[in-house]
This record gives sequence, structure tokens and C-alpha cells, in this order.
Amino acid sequence: MTWSILARDEAGRFGAAIASRFFAVGALTVHARRGVGVLATQALMNPLYGPQGLDLLAAGRTPEQVIAMLTGADAGREQRQLHVLPAQGQPAAWTGAACIAWCGHRLGEDFSVAGNMLAGARVVDATAETFLEMRGKPLAERLLAALAAGEAAGGDKRGKQAAALRIQADEDYPQLDLRVDDHEEPVLELRRLYRKSLERAQPFLACLAGRRDAVGITDRAEIEARIERFQRERGGAA
Repeated sequence: MTWSILARDEAGRFGAAIASRFFAVGALTVHARRGVGVLATQALMNPLYGPQGLDLLAAGRTPEQVIAMLTGADAGREQRQLHVLPAQGQPAAWTGAACIAWCGHRLGEDFSVAGNMLAGARVVDATAETFLEMRGKPLAERLLAALAAGEAAGGDKRGKQAAALRIQADEDYPQLDLRVDDHEEPVLELRRLYRKSLERAQPFLACLAGRRDAVGITDRAEIEARIERFQRERGGAA
């Protein structure tokens, strides 16, 4: 009842975009960890796959091994869909035999797309192809465009309700984490929230305490100066 794309960029960031006719789809489906990777659990999702899968990746297991270990211990595995993208290396995916058609996945060198209860295979293909076509653009924008293309191809065959975007960079918290939990046009609303985040939120978040600076920027004038510089470099507010 969902489709999602997991992806990685040349700078080592990775993230996910997801949409569904299911309330608050981003709450329990997408899981990411700095330096480890990102995964999405779908269909009759198993939220335990998130922390367990990331722990296995962090311990050196391959995505294929992670999927085999998680699904092998789960009597409900045929009702699940899971795909995993490590911080480095190839992705892997599982679509259980009892997932509702159309269901399936597509893997690339630095991305994976998976979906179930979709209008057709074209949803996954359009999502993947648009992501590839936008190489060189910011990762978040590539993911949003890919999600929009999947929706234009039919999306979730039951309709629309929720969408989410998460970008993980080199901090223990997300670089960007946006959710639309209940909306008539969730993908459009997610894109609007992304544009809104470019006005002040993204440059402000870059000033927070982090792994390399335990305090961050606390001078408000400096924060404002950085926000203004961010806008100048972008050519103005989004």
C-alpha cells in the first residue's frame, strides 16, 4: 500500500521518499543511521525491521544478509516488503509472495525503489527513471521529483493520503525530516514543505550543535548572516 525510493548521492548523503494511502506513512516505515544506511519496511510493515536492520548493517552484514536474517525470523514475511540501501555498496530488496499486486522492486547502483498495491509496474519504473534523469541535482530534489513521477504514473491504486522525505548526512540526527501525515495532495504538500524549509529551516539547522562542534552557533547575528548567505547562494528564497 506504499511505494518508496531509497537513494545515495556522491557526497555520501542518503535518504528516502515515500508515499501511500495510509495515515502518517513516514512515522514507522523509513529508518536511517549515519554511516550505516537507510531502509524502508512496507506492505504489512514490521517496525522492528528498522532498528534491527540498521544494527545488522552496522555490524558488517550485507543488505542481502540483513534481509535474509530479518525475514527468516519473521513468520509474517510473505506479507512484508523491505528494501535496504547501505552507506556503501549495492542495495537489496524483498517483496513477499503475499504482498498485494501490483508489487515489486527495482534496484540500481545507488538507489532502490519498491512498492505494493500500486497502479502498476510503471509507478516503480517512473520513480527510478526520474531519479536517474536528475543526476547532479540535490538529493532531496531528486527524491521529490522521483516520487512525483511515480504518482503521475498512478501511485498507490487506492489513492493518496501521506508522504515523507528524510535526508541523512554526517550527523546522528537527520539533515532534513519532513512528513505529510494526512492531505488530499500529500506529494504536492511535501514539495511545498521542502521549498518552505529552504527559506530559513535548512540554513538554521546547519548552525546546530553536531559531531564536530558540540555547541554550534549561538550568536544570533551570525545565524542570520548564514541564513542570508544561504539565500544569496541560492539566488533568493525558494
